[in-house]
This record gives sequence, structure tokens and C-alpha cells, in this order.
Amino acid sequence: QVRLVESGGGLGQPGGSLRLSCAVFGDIYSVSVWGWYRQAPGSERDRVASITNSGTTDYADSVKGRFTISRDNADSTVYLQMNDLKPEDTAAYYCNAVGNAALGFDFSRWGQGIEVTVSS
Repeated sequence: QVRLVESGGGLGQPGGSLRLSCAVFGDIYSVSVWGWYRQAPGSERDRVASITNSGTTDYADSVKGRFTISRDNADSTVYLQMNDLKPEDTAAYYCNAVGNAALGFDFSRWGQGIEVTVSS
């Protein structure tokens, strides 16, 4: 199983960029899907982007064309590059890892979350 630690959040300017990192401690190959989620105050946690272990990506409509999810197996890190930031991107962002059930790994792990604030 894995442990996840996010970094890279903070204050971003509207139209600016931030990159979030999710450091993975454990067996990165036990994971089938990596995801970034976000939760604004008073709202539910929603999926922002995901990437499978084969590299297939998917994005929420609200971030398509602006955010990019990627992973570096050598560095055991999953990234979320956020461009053209908007105030509505303000939220706590969470990294998620879903275990590869086909290999007998049945888990869903969350990082501790990191705050992103978009404001001028």
C-alpha cells in the first residue's frame, strides 16, 4: 500500500499557474488509478483529474484545457499542473490512489490535502 503527501499549494494569481506534487511512499506499482480531487468550503469533494497506470487521463469539464495530470514513476510523484487559474479553483486539493484490484490490492488512499487560493 501507499502513503501520499501533497505539496506545492498556496496563493496563485488569476491567470497564473501552480503545480501540485503528490509524493508516493510505498509500492507505486500497486496503484491502478491516481487522482486529484478538490473540496471548497461547504461543498463536496469532487474529482479534478485522474490518470491510470497505463497513462490514460481524464478531467473534469471545469479544468479541461487548463490542468494537466502526470506521473513520474522514477520519482514516485504524481503532479497536477494548473494553468490559467480562476478564483473558483480555490479549494483544498487531495491526492488519491486506488489499488489495483486485479493484483489483489484493494485500497483507496488519500493525502492530507493542501490549500490552493486563487486571488489577486
